[in-house]
Amino acid sequence: MRQSIMILGAGPGGLALARILHVNGIVATIYEGEPSADARTQGGLLDIHEHTGEVALRDAGLHDAFLRLVRPGEDAKRVVDRNGTVLFDRPGTPVGHRPEIDRGDLRRMLIASLPADTVRWDHKAVAIAACRDGRHAVSFANGATVTTDLLVGADGAWSKVRSLLSGTAPAYTGTSFVETSIREGAVRLKASANAIGGGTLMAVAPGMGILAHRHADGRIHTYTALNRPEPWFRAIDFGDSGVAMARIAAEFTGWAPHLTALITTSDTNPVLRPIHALPVGHRWDRVPGLTLLGDAAHLMSPFAGEGANLALHDGADLAKAIIASPENMNDALKAYERSLFPRSAGIADASGRNLARFFGAEAPHSVAAMFAP
Repeated sequence: MRQSIMILGAGPGGLALARILHVNGIVATIYEGEPSADARTQGGLLDIHEHTGEVALRDAGLHDAFLRLVRPGEDAKRVVDRNGTVLFDRPGTPVGHRPEIDRGDLRRMLIASLPADTVRWDHKAVAIAACRDGRHAVSFANGATVTTDLLVGADGAWSKVRSLLSGTAPAYTGTSFVETSIREGAVRLKASANAIGGGTLMAVAPGMGILAHRHADGRIHTYTALNRPEPWFRAIDFGDSGVAMARIAAEFTGWAPHLTALITTSDTNPVLRPIHALPVGHRWDRVPGLTLLGDAAHLMSPFAGEGANLALHDGADLAKAIIASPENMNDALKAYERSLFPRSAGIADASGRNLARFFGAEAPHSVAAMFAP
């Protein structure tokens, strides 16, 4: 008898898992706390990597659909110092070995590839209880309780499923982003847009940086980075966007005006995004009926560019393990985790080292060296 499969979280990894199972005749249901697919914006662009994310999309039968959504040329990269002096400049390519896609487009593509009832929206998990038969009962904020044979935690950085497998919690890395966006930025901030070029600008210095992406539609998406303790950010009222961004911009006194304009100009309320990470090599002992994927399993800083790619790869690997052993789920989970742990540990280590390079004492030259051939 096929066992029931519940996936908590409708991010790329959980959706890829459900899609690959679906095309192989195995039913899984995703429970997501958001009320709908479009309840919130999904962030900026993702570069999808040839040996991780793209492999998963091929396994899902969605690679051609993915290529139709790729943003040509937006893989361009430019590194500058605080004065705007260009230290590294790589033009974009029509597709490239790491094609760029809008995170929202990727998610909508994955959702559309599933039967309509696969994702159960407005189901925010509030409690998980182990049952005597090895199953798990998940209670939701809307009053529903669902019991499942296999519970997959694809529920992100603060995963509820992870607490059943591991006592380890993510730790603050010392770096936070403040996310903003400018409509028609190419027109309103012409000097800034020209400095960005056709893709992503990385203006960095020790302990700080301005990371901005110029979209083909003229929009500019910016992450302002600072190495500060969490209480420093908590003292800022981000509800008052003008005051908050003036406070952030004050930390960049002396930087080129066309760079600081990316901090002080925004059409959206600033979003504070502290960067947390699980320890490199995070793992857990095998527990029947439970496993993790994506950030729930191996949360890391974004400086290896592998977060979404690893989540997609995890989803594909778990699906293939289940397909290979559908009648013995524990064997499937053992096989999946045996490859997951070393793969994610190596990338988490690289991510941590890259974070140090971005904002360490040698920045911005250390960043330019990362991208140089």
